[in-house]
Amino acid sequence: MKFLPLVASGLIGSMFFFCGFNSQASNVVEPPVKSDFIVNNEIKTGADQLAAYLPLLKGKKVGLMGNQTSVVGAKKEHLVDVLLREKVDLRFGFAPEHGFRGDIERGEKVSNDKDAKTGLPLHTLYGKNDKQDSIIQSIDVMIFDLQDVGARFYTYIASMHRVMELCAKHNKELIVLDRPNPCGDQIDGPVRKDDKFKSNVSLHKIAMIHGLTVGELAHMINGEKWLENGRQCKVTVIPVQNWDHGTMYELPVVPSPSLPNHLSVRLYGALCLFEGTDISVGRGTDWPFQVVGYDNPVYGDFKYTPGEKAGMVKHVEGKGQTMYGQDLRGLDADQQKFTLKYVLDFYNKMPDKTKFFARPEFFDKLAGTDELRKQIIAGKTEDEIKASWQQELTEYKEMRKKYLLYTDFE
Repeated sequence: MKFLPLVASGLIGSMFFFCGFNSQASNVVEPPVKSDFIVNNEIKTGADQLAAYLPLLKGKKVGLMGNQTSVVGAKKEHLVDVLLREKVDLRFGFAPEHGFRGDIERGEKVSNDKDAKTGLPLHTLYGKNDKQDSIIQSIDVMIFDLQDVGARFYTYIASMHRVMELCAKHNKELIVLDRPNPCGDQIDGPVRKDDKFKSNVSLHKIAMIHGLTVGELAHMINGEKWLENGRQCKVTVIPVQNWDHGTMYELPVVPSPSLPNHLSVRLYGALCLFEGTDISVGRGTDWPFQVVGYDNPVYGDFKYTPGEKAGMVKHVEGKGQTMYGQDLRGLDADQQKFTLKYVLDFYNKMPDKTKFFARPEFFDKLAGTDELRKQIIAGKTEDEIKASWQQELTEYKEMRKKYLLYTDFE
């Protein structure tokens, strides 16, 4: 693992990219000048590189898929404010799960609205929107700027897919302002293959912990022709500068209410499978995705009681009950990688194992397969389970190489 930022050349990224797929549908822009926001070898996100993408917006009507993570520079100025100050003709914003400002609870309806600060019209792409076609037809170019966390079940990448579908359908350009993957140093978990398990949390045929940035995934979606009817979207990626897949990256902004810090982001991949059970992962506490517990002392000595917190009210496992389990808050965030040990530990400790998979269909969608659930029930060890998906991971890694824009971690 390399913890000092390394320069990732936009030119090298372009070479990898153009060898793998249709260069007429996708593009990588090398910034013409250094950003005023970044000094020395600090990581520079796509959004920070105004000189690279503002010329692409000149004289065009623009839409934005963004949220609270769409920030520019060390001052974390929202991209909407920057674009409006630069006289960009910004017509609307599309909001993903959790809303445009990131304060809506998981799974809850995201309504059409206006941005309170700027008055920008806001529309949702999380759930059904009958007007999405007419909305996208009103602009010339879309911008996508959301911070992903590197897990297939994190729904921001499904939102990007929907934007790509609309842009491809209506022949609109899409600019992806790339951001580092905070878990981009690993690839693990089963690859979703069977469309029976395709859903908002398993939309793409990628590994559960996929090791891609959103820019790389956009190229993969195009290159593998995953859009409807094999369409391709006109994508331009503004790549991250001074980052590679071996560089640790702590998010500057909370990506969603239940991931408040670096440790929760690093543990998310391992703990999110509990959402197919009734086990608590700390929602309704100050430590979501940093503690895990259930309503029986057999699970551990650590005790906590979930309640209601901002963004964690309606969907809180064990609300008002004493949970017993494990306190993970003392772990070194940078050292955390995907593991099944927490799920296996709680399954093995559950007195009545038939009650563990409270929502088996959703567990299977999270996993992208029903094999993982069956292996757990059969008493397989973590090593045995991981060995069973190595061949598909090897094949996935080979495909992934075609779309990498940054030096890999292995």
